[in-house]
Amino acid sequence: MSGATVTTTIKIRVPLKERLDKLKIHPRESYTDVIGRLVDMAVDDEPLSDETIKAMEASLEDLKMGRVYTLEQVMSELKEE
Repeated sequence: MSGATVTTTIKIRVPLKERLDKLKIHPRESYTDVIGRLVDMAVDDEPLSDETIKAMEASLEDLKMGRVYTLEQVMSELKEE
């Protein structure tokens, strides 16, 4: 991580600190780096395209209308071909 830094203090519960410790890549990794990695994984800066949104809406409509198949149904259908 790079950039300007600011010093701050936060209170966290012991179990959370222990979880953060386990997420360190190496023992001397800073909490700034650990938290930065977690934020990078959680936040998607790239918005969904209109095409993706339409495809998701169509999929939701299929679900609402019951146009879904189980894995077993699909596998059975493929075996018949």
